[in-house]
Amino acid sequence: MFQQFIEVVLEFLPFWAVAYGVNVFLYFATGWVLVQIQNRHPERRIQPNRRGEKRMWKEIRQSVFSLTVTAGCIAGGVFASYKGWTLVAPLPLTWWSAILMFVVSIVAYDTWFYWGHRLMHTKLFYRFHAEHHRAVAPTVWSTYADDLVDAFVMQSYYLLAVFVLPIPAVVLIVHRLWDHFNGTIGHSGFEFYASPMSRLPSPMVCVTFHDQHHSRFRYNYANFFSFWDRVCGTIDPKYDQQVKVFEKMGEAEDSKAPAAGE
Repeated sequence: MFQQFIEVVLEFLPFWAVAYGVNVFLYFATGWVLVQIQNRHPERRIQPNRRGEKRMWKEIRQSVFSLTVTAGCIAGGVFASYKGWTLVAPLPLTWWSAILMFVVSIVAYDTWFYWGHRLMHTKLFYRFHAEHHRAVAPTVWSTYADDLVDAFVMQSYYLLAVFVLPIPAVVLIVHRLWDHFNGTIGHSGFEFYASPMSRLPSPMVCVTFHDQHHSRFRYNYANFFSFWDRVCGTIDPKYDQQVKVFEKMGEAEDSKAPAAGE
């Protein structure tokens, strides 16, 4: 029995190593690219009087550490699917099943994230979430600056989803990649994406959404959408208005830009 366990662990380790390597690479690569863009547009900083970059090296060290858990969750989900351990078999991979299960997984994860995030803000669990909230003005380096327990609560969706959803492993991986880019941009602290599509009546959000969660603490718990926050009354009362402010800023910049051919 013990020998079988060791064999399974040894079979799993390459899955984890690949997942960890890809996650760490994307963490640094995405962060570096976004910082280059942000340095050219200081006026887009959401919290102009705070400099979250002061915590960069602490957040990088914590992120590299916590990504061991994130990698373990996505690798575990893929491994369980590969071994056929799931309660439901994944759908055959076709264009329609890929689109369908990607949408289903995104919606399911947003629900998981909202309620898991609310749980981490309770008195019992906040001690595990406090590390992440040291970033009052988040940056790209804050994305994975989590306690290990916090990382597991938020990322274990990728480990468990394959057991109850017929999601092909490839789609789960694409979802995780989408979540990485969304999360890194969402923590960037610079607003480039404000538009009518990121405020009421649209359920979509922009960078301001999660930035307000860090600066105001008790609002905006969801990840991809504002639906659960609006339904449960946890949307920041200033969110839609602040989005409009950044919209006007973008419109003003567009009006100043030279027309094509000038």
